[in-house]
Amino acid sequence: MLGFLFAKYRFLDDTLGFLVVALQTIPSIAWLPFAIIWFGMNDFSVIFITTLGATWTMAMSSRTGIMNIPRIYLKAAQTMGTGDGFKMFYQIMVPAAFPHMITGVRVAWAFAWRALVAGELIAKGVGLGQLLQDGRNLADTALMLCIVIIIAVLGTLSDHFCFKRLEDTILVRYGLSTKQK
Repeated sequence: MLGFLFAKYRFLDDTLGFLVVALQTIPSIAWLPFAIIWFGMNDFSVIFITTLGATWTMAMSSRTGIMNIPRIYLKAAQTMGTGDGFKMFYQIMVPAAFPHMITGVRVAWAFAWRALVAGELIAKGVGLGQLLQDGRNLADTALMLCIVIIIAVLGTLSDHFCFKRLEDTILVRYGLSTKQK
């Protein structure tokens, strides 16, 4: 929704859009001290920084997708009676911007995955990050290496079997790729 607002209103894009780009450049883990102060050292802090890791990237991908909708689509929809309101957004703009949004989801997933592991590493979450921290505390290099490999394998498998497949399917469906499975 934030991306839609940036695409629709130039003033918001020029002002708040700049702020979102600035926020996007801040590593998610930099927000962890704030999250710990605001929410305590618990899973909610990790969820907060994980969400931040994905939100700004997704907003900018949505903005790009909506701004790259061919104007002919919008004019054709208006000619056929679709107004400028919610119906235009839901029936025309979201489907037309969907390929960009799916790519944004894939990139946002990567940012969120890194933020999740980093947050667990520092905020005492229950997960791979905490296991990595335990390995460091025990000076167990083999455990740390195994955890890093597991993080890489899980991230790669999730990307390949979920997000990449979804992206490839959408790109083929929209005629933006001829890649068949």
